[in-house]
Amino acid sequence: MDRALEKFGDDIAIAFSGAEDVALIEYAKLTGRPFRVFSLDTGRLNPETYRFFDEVEKHYGIRIEYMFPDSVEVQALVRSKGLFSFYEDGHQECCRVRKVRPLRRALKGLRAWITGQRKDQSPGTRSEVAVVQVDPVFEGLEGGVGSLVKWNPVANVDGKDIWNFLRAMNVPVNSLHSQGFVSIGCEPCTRPVLPGQHEREGRWWWEDAKAKECGLHKGNLKQDSAAQLNGNGNGAAHSNGTATQSDIFNSQSLVTLSRTGIENLARLENRKEPWLVVLYAPWCPFCQAMEESYVELAEKLAGSGVKVAKFRADGEQKEYAQTELQLGSFPTILFFPKHSSRPIKYASEKRDVDSLMAFINALR
Repeated sequence: MDRALEKFGDDIAIAFSGAEDVALIEYAKLTGRPFRVFSLDTGRLNPETYRFFDEVEKHYGIRIEYMFPDSVEVQALVRSKGLFSFYEDGHQECCRVRKVRPLRRALKGLRAWITGQRKDQSPGTRSEVAVVQVDPVFEGLEGGVGSLVKWNPVANVDGKDIWNFLRAMNVPVNSLHSQGFVSIGCEPCTRPVLPGQHEREGRWWWEDAKAKECGLHKGNLKQDSAAQLNGNGNGAAHSNGTATQSDIFNSQSLVTLSRTGIENLARLENRKEPWLVVLYAPWCPFCQAMEESYVELAEKLAGSGVKVAKFRADGEQKEYAQTELQLGSFPTILFFPKHSSRPIKYASEKRDVDSLMAFINALR
Protein backbone atom coordinates (compact mmCIF):
# COMPACT_ATOMS: atom_id res chain seq x y z
CA MET A 1 0.00 0.00 0.00
CA ASP A 2 2.79 2.39 0.90
CA ARG A 3 4.61 1.74 -2.37
CA ALA A 4 1.44 2.28 -4.38
CA LEU A 5 0.60 5.60 -2.71
CA GLU A 6 4.20 6.79 -2.89
CA LYS A 7 4.52 6.03 -6.58
CA PHE A 8 1.20 7.36 -7.89
CA GLY A 9 0.18 10.03 -5.36
CA ASP A 10 -3.11 11.67 -6.34
CA ASP A 11 -3.41 9.55 -9.50
CA ILE A 12 -4.31 6.37 -7.59
CA ALA A 13 -7.46 5.54 -5.62
CA ILE A 14 -8.83 2.71 -3.50
CA ALA A 15 -11.89 0.91 -4.85
CA PHE A 16 -14.16 0.33 -1.86
CA SER A 17 -17.13 -2.05 -2.10
CA GLY A 18 -18.53 -1.63 1.39
CA ALA A 19 -17.33 -5.00 2.69
CA GLU A 20 -14.17 -6.26 4.42
CA ASP A 21 -12.09 -4.32 1.90
CA VAL A 22 -12.36 -1.50 4.45
CA ALA A 23 -9.02 -3.03 5.47
CA LEU A 24 -7.49 -1.22 2.48
CA ILE A 25 -8.55 2.13 3.91
CA GLU A 26 -7.04 1.21 7.29
CA TYR A 27 -3.78 0.19 5.61
CA ALA A 28 -3.74 3.48 3.67
CA LYS A 29 -4.33 5.47 6.86
CA LEU A 30 -1.43 3.67 8.57
CA THR A 31 0.98 4.79 5.84
CA GLY A 32 0.44 8.40 6.85
CA ARG A 33 0.14 9.37 3.20
CA PRO A 34 -2.86 11.14 1.61
CA PHE A 35 -5.18 8.76 -0.23
CA ARG A 36 -8.38 8.74 -2.28
CA VAL A 37 -11.30 6.31 -2.05
CA PHE A 38 -14.06 5.76 -4.60
CA SER A 39 -17.08 3.49 -4.61
CA LEU A 40 -19.76 2.43 -7.10
CA ASP A 41 -23.29 3.29 -5.97
CA THR A 42 -25.39 1.04 -8.19
CA GLY A 43 -28.69 2.20 -6.73
CA ARG A 44 -29.39 -1.38 -5.60
CA LEU A 45 -27.20 -1.65 -2.47
CA ASN A 46 -28.46 -2.75 0.94
CA PRO A 47 -29.47 -0.01 3.42
CA GLU A 48 -26.79 -1.39 5.76
CA THR A 49 -24.14 -0.72 3.12
CA TYR A 50 -25.16 2.91 2.72
CA ARG A 51 -25.03 3.39 6.49
CA PHE A 52 -21.60 1.72 6.50
CA PHE A 53 -20.32 4.16 3.88
CA ASP A 54 -21.36 7.03 6.13
CA GLU A 55 -19.71 5.40 9.15
CA VAL A 56 -16.44 4.89 7.25
CA GLU A 57 -16.38 8.51 6.08
CA LYS A 58 -16.80 9.76 9.65
CA HIS A 59 -14.33 7.27 11.15
CA TYR A 60 -11.51 8.21 8.74
CA GLY A 61 -12.47 11.84 8.11
CA ILE A 62 -12.66 11.27 4.34
CA ARG A 63 -15.12 11.81 1.52
CA ILE A 64 -15.74 8.78 -0.65
CA GLU A 65 -15.93 9.63 -4.36
CA TYR A 66 -19.17 7.93 -5.41
CA MET A 67 -19.71 6.92 -9.02
CA PHE A 68 -23.27 6.48 -10.29
CA PRO A 69 -24.68 4.70 -13.35
CA ASP A 70 -26.05 6.72 -16.25
CA SER A 71 -29.72 7.38 -15.48
CA VAL A 72 -30.78 7.10 -19.12
CA GLU A 73 -29.13 3.67 -19.46
CA VAL A 74 -30.71 2.43 -16.22
CA GLN A 75 -34.10 3.73 -17.31
CA ALA A 76 -33.83 2.00 -20.70
CA LEU A 77 -32.76 -1.30 -19.10
CA VAL A 78 -35.54 -1.32 -16.51
CA ARG A 79 -38.25 -0.20 -18.93
CA SER A 80 -37.35 -2.84 -21.49
CA LYS A 81 -36.53 -5.79 -19.22
CA GLY A 82 -37.90 -5.04 -15.76
CA LEU A 83 -36.23 -4.69 -12.38
CA PHE A 84 -35.08 -8.30 -12.00
CA SER A 85 -34.12 -9.44 -15.51
CA PHE A 86 -30.78 -10.77 -14.20
CA TYR A 87 -32.56 -13.74 -12.62
CA GLU A 88 -33.63 -14.84 -16.12
CA ASP A 89 -30.80 -13.94 -18.48
CA GLY A 90 -27.76 -13.45 -16.24
CA HIS A 91 -26.30 -10.55 -14.29
CA GLN A 92 -23.84 -9.28 -16.88
CA GLU A 93 -26.05 -6.71 -18.61
CA CYS A 94 -27.20 -5.13 -15.35
CA CYS A 95 -23.65 -5.11 -13.95
CA ARG A 96 -22.35 -3.55 -17.14
CA VAL A 97 -24.78 -0.63 -16.83
CA ARG A 98 -24.66 -0.17 -13.06
CA LYS A 99 -21.04 -1.08 -12.28
CA VAL A 100 -18.67 -1.56 -15.21
CA ARG A 101 -19.38 1.65 -17.08
CA PRO A 102 -19.27 3.85 -13.96
CA LEU A 103 -16.00 2.15 -13.01
CA ARG A 104 -14.61 2.84 -16.46
CA ARG A 105 -15.39 6.53 -16.03
CA ALA A 106 -13.67 6.57 -12.64
CA LEU A 107 -10.54 4.84 -13.92
CA LYS A 108 -10.21 7.21 -16.88
CA GLY A 109 -9.06 9.84 -14.39
CA LEU A 110 -6.42 7.62 -12.73
CA ARG A 111 -3.08 6.02 -13.53
CA ALA A 112 -3.59 3.20 -11.03
CA TRP A 113 -6.20 1.72 -8.71
CA ILE A 114 -6.17 -0.44 -5.59
CA THR A 115 -8.54 -3.36 -5.09
CA GLY A 116 -9.27 -5.80 -2.27
CA GLN A 117 -9.07 -8.91 -4.42
CA ARG A 118 -7.73 -12.04 -2.69
CA LYS A 119 -6.84 -15.40 -4.18
CA ASP A 120 -9.01 -17.25 -1.67
CA GLN A 121 -12.13 -15.20 -2.50
CA SER A 122 -12.98 -17.11 -5.66
CA PRO A 123 -10.79 -20.10 -6.58
CA GLY A 124 -12.48 -20.30 -9.99
CA THR A 125 -11.53 -16.78 -11.07
CA ARG A 126 -9.07 -15.19 -8.61
CA SER A 127 -6.60 -17.95 -7.81
CA GLU A 128 -3.85 -16.30 -9.91
CA VAL A 129 -4.39 -12.65 -8.94
CA ALA A 130 -1.07 -10.78 -8.89
CA VAL A 131 -0.14 -8.19 -6.28
CA VAL A 132 0.69 -5.69 -9.04
CA GLN A 133 -0.33 -5.96 -12.68
CA VAL A 134 -1.07 -3.96 -15.79
CA ASP A 135 -4.84 -3.82 -15.94
CA PRO A 136 -5.83 -6.13 -18.83
CA VAL A 137 -9.28 -4.62 -19.36
CA PHE A 138 -9.56 -0.96 -18.40
CA GLU A 139 -7.73 2.17 -19.57
CA GLY A 140 -6.29 4.92 -17.41
CA LEU A 141 -5.61 8.63 -17.67
CA GLU A 142 -3.30 8.47 -20.68
CA GLY A 143 -5.50 6.06 -22.63
CA GLY A 144 -4.60 2.91 -24.51
CA VAL A 145 -3.53 -0.57 -23.52
CA GLY A 146 -1.15 -0.56 -20.56
CA SER A 147 -2.16 2.88 -19.32
CA LEU A 148 -3.55 1.63 -15.99
CA VAL A 149 -1.81 -0.27 -13.17
CA LYS A 150 -3.85 -2.45 -10.83
CA TRP A 151 -2.65 -3.03 -7.26
CA ASN A 152 -4.05 -5.95 -5.26
CA PRO A 153 -2.10 -5.61 -1.99
CA VAL A 154 -4.03 -8.33 -0.10
CA ALA A 155 -3.93 -10.85 -2.97
CA ASN A 156 -1.92 -13.34 -0.90
CA VAL A 157 -3.69 -12.68 2.43
CA ASP A 158 -6.21 -15.19 3.82
CA GLY A 159 -9.68 -13.93 4.60
CA LYS A 160 -9.37 -14.95 8.26
CA ASP A 161 -6.23 -12.83 8.58
CA ILE A 162 -8.08 -9.84 7.12
CA TRP A 163 -10.74 -10.27 9.80
CA ASN A 164 -8.15 -10.65 12.56
CA PHE A 165 -6.63 -7.38 11.38
CA LEU A 166 -9.99 -5.58 11.36
CA ARG A 167 -10.77 -6.74 14.89
CA ALA A 168 -7.32 -5.86 16.20
CA MET A 169 -7.53 -2.34 14.77
CA ASN A 170 -11.16 -1.86 15.87
CA VAL A 171 -12.15 -0.96 12.31
CA PRO A 172 -15.89 -0.41 11.58
CA VAL A 173 -17.45 -3.18 9.49
CA ASN A 174 -20.67 -3.63 7.54
CA SER A 175 -23.42 -4.91 9.88
CA LEU A 176 -24.47 -7.40 7.17
CA HIS A 177 -21.42 -9.48 8.08
CA SER A 178 -23.01 -10.31 11.44
CA GLN A 179 -26.07 -11.58 9.57
CA GLY A 180 -24.18 -14.23 7.60
CA PHE A 181 -23.16 -12.13 4.59
CA VAL A 182 -19.51 -12.54 3.62
CA SER A 183 -19.17 -11.28 0.04
CA ILE A 184 -21.44 -8.23 -0.29
CA GLY A 185 -22.77 -6.71 -3.50
CA CYS A 186 -26.17 -5.45 -4.62
CA GLU A 187 -29.18 -6.43 -2.50
CA PRO A 188 -30.99 -8.60 -5.10
CA CYS A 189 -27.79 -10.50 -5.94
CA THR A 190 -26.38 -11.13 -2.45
CA ARG A 191 -27.49 -13.51 0.28
CA PRO A 192 -26.05 -15.00 3.47
CA VAL A 193 -24.01 -18.19 3.24
CA LEU A 194 -24.29 -21.23 5.47
CA PRO A 195 -21.42 -22.59 7.59
CA GLY A 196 -18.99 -24.42 5.30
CA GLN A 197 -20.14 -22.64 2.14
CA HIS A 198 -17.63 -20.57 0.18
CA GLU A 199 -18.16 -16.81 0.42
CA ARG A 200 -18.90 -16.46 -3.32
CA GLU A 201 -21.82 -18.88 -2.94
CA GLY A 202 -23.72 -15.86 -1.66
CA ARG A 203 -23.33 -14.00 -4.98
CA TRP A 204 -25.41 -14.71 -8.12
CA TRP A 205 -26.28 -18.12 -6.69
CA TRP A 206 -28.44 -19.02 -9.69
CA GLU A 207 -25.47 -18.95 -12.07
CA ASP A 208 -22.42 -21.03 -12.94
CA ALA A 209 -19.89 -20.77 -10.11
CA LYS A 210 -17.03 -20.39 -12.62
CA ALA A 211 -18.38 -17.09 -13.94
CA LYS A 212 -18.96 -15.18 -10.70
CA GLU A 213 -17.34 -11.92 -11.73
CA CYS A 214 -19.44 -8.83 -12.41
CA GLY A 215 -17.04 -7.44 -15.02
CA LEU A 216 -14.95 -5.23 -12.71
CA HIS A 217 -12.26 -7.92 -12.62
CA LYS A 218 -12.99 -9.67 -15.90
CA GLY A 219 -9.26 -9.92 -16.62
CA ASN A 220 -9.10 -12.71 -14.01
CA LEU A 221 -11.03 -15.06 -16.24
CA LYS A 222 -9.47 -17.68 -18.44
CA GLN A 223 -10.51 -17.51 -22.10
CA ASP A 224 -13.13 -20.26 -21.86
CA SER A 225 -14.61 -18.79 -18.69
CA ALA A 226 -14.61 -15.34 -20.25
CA ALA A 227 -16.58 -16.67 -23.19
CA GLN A 228 -19.17 -18.01 -20.78
CA LEU A 229 -19.19 -14.81 -18.76
CA ASN A 230 -19.70 -12.74 -21.87
CA GLY A 231 -22.63 -14.91 -22.82
CA ASN A 232 -26.15 -14.83 -21.46
CA GLY A 233 -25.30 -16.11 -18.01
CA ASN A 234 -25.48 -19.83 -18.74
CA GLY A 235 -22.60 -20.21 -21.16
CA ALA A 236 -24.79 -20.69 -24.23
CA ALA A 237 -23.34 -19.81 -27.61
CA HIS A 238 -24.60 -19.24 -31.13
CA SER A 239 -24.04 -21.99 -33.65
CA ASN A 240 -21.52 -19.81 -35.48
CA GLY A 241 -19.25 -19.93 -32.45
CA THR A 242 -19.83 -16.44 -31.04
CA ALA A 243 -20.96 -16.17 -27.45
CA THR A 244 -24.47 -14.79 -26.94
CA GLN A 245 -23.90 -11.26 -25.72
CA SER A 246 -25.88 -8.07 -25.53
CA ASP A 247 -24.78 -5.67 -28.23
CA ILE A 248 -22.62 -2.63 -27.48
CA PHE A 249 -22.12 0.82 -29.03
CA ASN A 250 -25.85 1.46 -28.80
CA SER A 251 -26.74 5.03 -29.71
CA GLN A 252 -29.09 6.82 -32.06
CA SER A 253 -26.04 8.70 -33.33
CA LEU A 254 -24.44 5.45 -34.55
CA VAL A 255 -25.26 3.61 -37.76
CA THR A 256 -25.36 -0.20 -37.50
CA LEU A 257 -23.97 -1.64 -40.72
CA SER A 258 -24.97 -5.04 -42.07
CA ARG A 259 -22.65 -7.10 -44.24
CA THR A 260 -24.33 -5.70 -47.33
CA GLY A 261 -24.10 -2.19 -45.92
CA ILE A 262 -20.38 -2.24 -45.30
CA GLU A 263 -19.73 -3.97 -48.63
CA ASN A 264 -21.56 -1.13 -50.40
CA LEU A 265 -19.67 1.47 -48.34
CA ALA A 266 -16.32 -0.13 -49.19
CA ARG A 267 -17.13 -0.16 -52.92
CA LEU A 268 -17.96 3.54 -53.15
CA GLU A 269 -15.22 5.77 -54.55
CA ASN A 270 -17.14 9.03 -54.09
CA ARG A 271 -19.14 9.20 -50.88
CA LYS A 272 -21.41 12.04 -49.82
CA GLU A 273 -19.61 12.20 -46.48
CA PRO A 274 -16.69 10.44 -44.76
CA TRP A 275 -17.40 7.49 -42.44
CA LEU A 276 -15.76 6.22 -39.27
CA VAL A 277 -16.47 2.53 -38.64
CA VAL A 278 -15.46 0.30 -35.74
CA LEU A 279 -15.10 -3.43 -36.41
CA TYR A 280 -15.99 -5.04 -33.12
CA ALA A 281 -17.10 -8.08 -31.15
CA PRO A 282 -19.40 -7.37 -28.18
CA TRP A 283 -17.63 -9.97 -26.01
CA CYS A 284 -14.22 -8.31 -26.52
CA PRO A 285 -13.12 -6.46 -23.32
CA PHE A 286 -11.17 -3.89 -25.34
CA CYS A 287 -14.28 -3.11 -27.40
CA GLN A 288 -16.26 -2.76 -24.19
CA ALA A 289 -13.54 -0.49 -22.78
CA MET A 290 -13.89 1.98 -25.68
CA GLU A 291 -17.69 1.87 -25.86
CA GLU A 292 -18.29 5.03 -23.85
CA SER A 293 -15.73 7.12 -25.74
CA TYR A 294 -16.94 5.90 -29.16
CA VAL A 295 -20.59 6.65 -28.35
CA GLU A 296 -19.58 10.09 -27.04
CA LEU A 297 -17.62 10.69 -30.25
CA ALA A 298 -20.65 9.72 -32.36
CA GLU A 299 -22.85 12.15 -30.44
CA LYS A 300 -20.30 14.95 -30.85
CA LEU A 301 -20.09 14.33 -34.60
CA ALA A 302 -23.87 14.15 -35.14
CA GLY A 303 -24.75 16.64 -37.86
CA SER A 304 -21.08 17.44 -38.57
CA GLY A 305 -20.92 15.70 -41.93
CA VAL A 306 -19.07 12.64 -40.62
CA LYS A 307 -21.01 9.40 -40.24
CA VAL A 308 -20.07 7.13 -37.33
CA ALA A 309 -20.92 3.45 -37.59
CA LYS A 310 -20.25 -0.03 -36.26
CA PHE A 311 -19.93 -3.43 -37.90
CA ARG A 312 -19.93 -6.63 -35.89
CA ALA A 313 -17.01 -8.54 -37.36
CA ASP A 314 -16.79 -11.74 -35.32
CA GLY A 315 -18.27 -15.17 -36.11
CA GLU A 316 -19.25 -15.65 -39.74
CA GLN A 317 -18.14 -12.12 -40.66
CA LYS A 318 -14.60 -12.43 -39.33
CA GLU A 319 -12.98 -13.96 -42.42
CA TYR A 320 -14.48 -11.26 -44.65
CA ALA A 321 -13.34 -8.54 -42.26
CA GLN A 322 -9.81 -9.94 -42.16
CA THR A 323 -9.44 -10.22 -45.92
CA GLU A 324 -11.33 -7.10 -47.03
CA LEU A 325 -11.33 -4.69 -44.08
CA GLN A 326 -7.84 -4.99 -42.57
CA LEU A 327 -9.14 -6.61 -39.37
CA GLY A 328 -6.21 -7.70 -37.23
CA SER A 329 -7.67 -7.67 -33.74
CA PHE A 330 -10.69 -6.21 -32.03
CA PRO A 331 -11.45 -3.37 -32.10
CA THR A 332 -10.29 -2.15 -35.52
CA ILE A 333 -11.27 1.41 -36.47
CA LEU A 334 -11.46 2.48 -40.11
CA PHE A 335 -11.91 5.90 -41.71
CA PHE A 336 -13.56 5.92 -45.15
CA PRO A 337 -12.67 9.26 -46.85
CA LYS A 338 -15.08 11.00 -49.24
CA HIS A 339 -12.99 10.53 -52.35
CA SER A 340 -11.13 7.26 -51.84
CA SER A 341 -12.36 3.68 -51.93
CA ARG A 342 -9.67 2.36 -49.59
CA PRO A 343 -10.27 2.95 -45.86
CA ILE A 344 -7.52 4.24 -43.58
CA LYS A 345 -6.86 2.17 -40.46
CA TYR A 346 -6.47 3.87 -37.08
CA ALA A 347 -3.15 2.57 -35.77
CA SER A 348 -3.02 3.94 -32.23
CA GLU A 349 -4.01 2.10 -29.05
CA LYS A 350 -5.42 5.37 -27.66
CA ARG A 351 -9.18 5.23 -28.15
CA ASP A 352 -10.31 8.23 -26.12
CA VAL A 353 -12.52 10.90 -27.70
CA ASP A 354 -9.74 13.47 -28.22
CA SER A 355 -7.41 11.00 -29.92
CA LEU A 356 -10.12 9.71 -32.26
CA MET A 357 -11.23 13.26 -33.05
CA ALA A 358 -7.67 14.23 -33.93
CA PHE A 359 -7.51 11.23 -36.31
CA ILE A 360 -10.73 12.30 -38.00
CA ASN A 361 -9.78 15.98 -38.27
CA ALA A 362 -6.45 15.07 -39.84
CA LEU A 363 -8.20 13.18 -42.63
CA ARG A 364 -11.59 14.79 -43.20
